[in-house]
Amino acid sequence: MVEFALRRHRAVLIVAAVLAVLAGLAGTTLFDKLQGGGYFDPSAESSAAADVLRDHFGQGAPNLVLLVDTGRTVDDTDSGRAATALVRRLEAESDVSGVMSYWTSGHLPALRDKSGRQGLIVATIMGDEMRIDHRIADLAPEFAGTRDGIEVRVGGYAMMMHETVRQGQRDVAAGEGVAFPLTLIALLVVFGTVVGAALPLITGTVTTMLTVGVLWLVAEFTELSSTATNVASLLGLGLAIDYSLLIVNRYREELATAADPRAALVTTMGSAGRTVAFSALTVAVALSSMLIFPLLAVRSIGYAGIAVALTAAVVSLTVLPAILLVAGDRIDRFRIGRKRASGSDSRELDQGFWHRLATMVMRRPIPVTTVTVLLLLALGLPFLRFHPGFPDYRSMPAGSSARQVAETVQRDFDAAELSGMFVVLPDSKTGLPDYAAALSSLENVARVDTATGSYIRGALAIPATEVYHRFETDNAAYLSVVPTAADPGTADAVIRAVRATPAPSRALVGGVDAANMDAIHALTARSPFALGYVLIAMALLLFLLTGSVLVPVLALILSALSLTATFGALVWIFQEGRLSGLLGFTPTGDLSAVVPVMLFAVAFGLAMDYQVFLLARIREEYENTGDATASVAIGLERIGRIVTAAAVLISIVFLGFLASDITFMKAFGIGLPLAVLADATVVRGFLLPATLRLGGRWTWWAPQPLRRLHARFGLRESSAAPAEVAAVSS
Repeated sequence: MVEFALRRHRAVLIVAAVLAVLAGLAGTTLFDKLQGGGYFDPSAESSAAADVLRDHFGQGAPNLVLLVDTGRTVDDTDSGRAATALVRRLEAESDVSGVMSYWTSGHLPALRDKSGRQGLIVATIMGDEMRIDHRIADLAPEFAGTRDGIEVRVGGYAMMMHETVRQGQRDVAAGEGVAFPLTLIALLVVFGTVVGAALPLITGTVTTMLTVGVLWLVAEFTELSSTATNVASLLGLGLAIDYSLLIVNRYREELATAADPRAALVTTMGSAGRTVAFSALTVAVALSSMLIFPLLAVRSIGYAGIAVALTAAVVSLTVLPAILLVAGDRIDRFRIGRKRASGSDSRELDQGFWHRLATMVMRRPIPVTTVTVLLLLALGLPFLRFHPGFPDYRSMPAGSSARQVAETVQRDFDAAELSGMFVVLPDSKTGLPDYAAALSSLENVARVDTATGSYIRGALAIPATEVYHRFETDNAAYLSVVPTAADPGTADAVIRAVRATPAPSRALVGGVDAANMDAIHALTARSPFALGYVLIAMALLLFLLTGSVLVPVLALILSALSLTATFGALVWIFQEGRLSGLLGFTPTGDLSAVVPVMLFAVAFGLAMDYQVFLLARIREEYENTGDATASVAIGLERIGRIVTAAAVLISIVFLGFLASDITFMKAFGIGLPLAVLADATVVRGFLLPATLRLGGRWTWWAPQPLRRLHARFGLRESSAAPAEVAAVSS
């Protein structure tokens, strides 16, 4: 790949430009292919219940709410006439079923607010999430607004998911608008030249555009959540900049000692280029762990992450070398500030900051390791209070129509009536009255509606009328369970109690709250498998890089420690509401269950990314010198500044997530920079040299069979290990 890019560098640049433009054009329609949801387990009981409710009864849980403000009273004649006409229009729409309203459903008190001025129209948009999104996009502008003296606002779960997709589209643009200028300034500081600073941004731009094109292709063959685009855009930019930074820095080092820029580039791509390829593989493997989970939103991060990592590597290994070949020794043109040393002089290496820090740490490895580990664990203690939840209307911006409607319903209506909790008996209606009575007698259950009437406190309260016929077919029935309160705690307690109550036949519990509970269970159940997969895969990859048995174990432990402070901060800030005023979000008392899972995969992959950068250079120095202690100090001095710069740059990029108006995306804007910076500074500056010093020459040990395996398949930055180094492992 690299050789071809060097031989046909002009063709590579032309093809890359054409593909980037085509991908960018395709990306203009990408959001039309995305879904706003994806937070349910398709194999869960709640999903099966939703399928039965749709297939057997032609109904679904309510996902569309029209909030009607009459300006007078809901019982006013003119208001009733206008609202009834609105209901009839909605009933005539395709894919809309189960329409209920205060004016056409027996003047139910639950559908009228406490003041008597506002009423609700509740319905279900049928279809998969893509179809629902398209229909709400058509229905919302048609029904919202003021007409015939009444004002209508559109809300419900379908509207919230639709607004999530559109908000994500705006957030991508806002995030990139924040990240690009800040990154350019940081690159100018790192490189000190305009040309050098421009190269990573060019690579990042091409990578971002191509990634959008790749996601457009992926969306042609499988479902994708809108979350994928937010993560892919900024992660692609960050990875491309990191990889470019490593390659350009190494090229400048080689250029300082080589007479020919082409020779310097060949040497660079033979060392740093191989490290980038290996690093991208580790990130892709870490993010592929997301495919183990059944939730579409999480799986989409996996698809996007794999596409981003591989695309960033391909661009860095083809387009960037082609640009460097054209630039040649002009890479240092338009210098800003004084010229920096190349870092190749041994005297300068002995005097550098990272060399001095590593030397100091390695003089006292046990106290440094103990204090640093205890500090990271202490910062992670708030995570012990982690309470998983799922995004609701409070995660949306204040101007969201779905949020405004939901807040009004919560404040002014009996919101429990709209919980959408139901139980399906798909095989038989036998024993339905007794089962309904038993459910209505459960704690926190206000009422149960079914084909035989409405039940309260274990007894039939309202006999069945014609309106109750919708609860049954010839051989199946379903029950609507109304809890006493609309808060998640009450809903969870009711779901557990209903599932524990003996049913006369097979019973399936569904609804949004049940789907959320099942999704949390799926995430919890699959997490050990995802964690095991990542640990085993990373250990194998790091062995191929280092040829050591101990180093992969140390690297995994250090990377895990770097996440402890991050997870603690997420709970402290987002679950418990600290800094909510500064960051502009509404605390909910829980943390989205998908945030730790997604953040672990992304942050752990990036931590291993920097491990590869550092360990590859340390291993190279060890092979050159055979000195286990000196190789750590020299390796850190050669690469420490660049790894820290890369961490700062990708953290600046990730700060673009804070531009989002969706709360759980802000969590990425805090969590990812914290994880990256903790890993690149505290862990790499203190724990890594300390633990490598404790291991000494045994750090690089491997038994003879594994040494032979590494000699055949392993990755090295240098061409061969000196004999004295090889002897250490024997």
